[in-house]
Amino acid sequence: MGVVELFPEAAADKAAAKPDRLVIRRPDDWHIHLRDGAMLRAVLPYTAAQFARGIIMPNLVPPVTNVDAASAYRARILAALPDGVPFTPLMTCYLTDATSPDEIERGFAERVWIAAKLYPAGATTNSHAGVTDLAKIAPVLERMERIGMPLLIHGEVTDPEVDIFDREAVFMEQKLLPLLARHQGLKVTVEHATTAEILDVVRAHAPRVAATITPHHLVINRTHIFQGGLRPHLYCLPVAKRERHRLALRKAATSGEDCFFLGTDTAPHVRGAKEASCGCAGVFCGPTALQTYVQVFHEEGALENFEAFASLNGPRFHGLEPNADTVTLERRENRVAESVAVDETAVVVFRGDETLPWGIGG
Repeated sequence: MGVVELFPEAAADKAAAKPDRLVIRRPDDWHIHLRDGAMLRAVLPYTAAQFARGIIMPNLVPPVTNVDAASAYRARILAALPDGVPFTPLMTCYLTDATSPDEIERGFAERVWIAAKLYPAGATTNSHAGVTDLAKIAPVLERMERIGMPLLIHGEVTDPEVDIFDREAVFMEQKLLPLLARHQGLKVTVEHATTAEILDVVRAHAPRVAATITPHHLVINRTHIFQGGLRPHLYCLPVAKRERHRLALRKAATSGEDCFFLGTDTAPHVRGAKEASCGCAGVFCGPTALQTYVQVFHEEGALENFEAFASLNGPRFHGLEPNADTVTLERRENRVAESVAVDETAVVVFRGDETLPWGIGG
């Protein structure tokens, strides 16, 4: 992919006199795409090496829309884990216009899934079976509100007349704020937040509303996608925004506020699907996620808040206990492979061709 200058704020004096070693409870990843088949087997070990649990996105082909499909997918994930590596997949239901409230409640009561995912139809990868009108899932949302089941939202409108850089902002005004007003007891996670304005909405509605923040949105703005030429492996949805939004995301993530937590949105696509005339959206950041997050916290002088963001806020929001074991992060230069092999091709790793200043200890 070529080295991109991602961290203009990383000055030597800003990083001086900071710890070289950090031990935190093992984190969880509250937004993961693992795909299926050979791709699942190739990318899962990288997530499982860093995280104890993870919310698994349901946008397979066909999507995971019922209890049986979620149970079967969870079994395939567990079967793909390397021997002796503990990892708990937390499954989700892909909402459609026809989703049954009873099926939603059954899956939640049986602990098959932990949340439901709202994809506006056509908003991102494999989302065309998603929701076309929020009114059509009102009974589902009412049931979720009653049973305490969280809603995970990909917050973008799909109107082609709305500029791609404004789709999160328009969704917030036209969809999210009215939804929160109608369902005042519904728990909501705004996933992969990308704008300063959405962060303020989350703060205003906390603690029942939270947001996940990705590693890549903390370190790239929209200019990086075009730095020296088109960089398809930095293209994701929601697309990276202006620099002021990146800075707002860094401030939110490192603030220690309970309503923000880790969600990588690691989203693998094979090289040919990214480097194409119509490339897929998604950044595969699983192998370098923790290294990138901790670098940001170090640069912002907020290492004392990293455990809350990575390991505590997410479990608290979802009513789970934090993990008992720990992970060690060390300030030492290291490199991750440029790509991960998948059958006869490969998936390019975010920052996989760079020297990273932080690594994961033994």
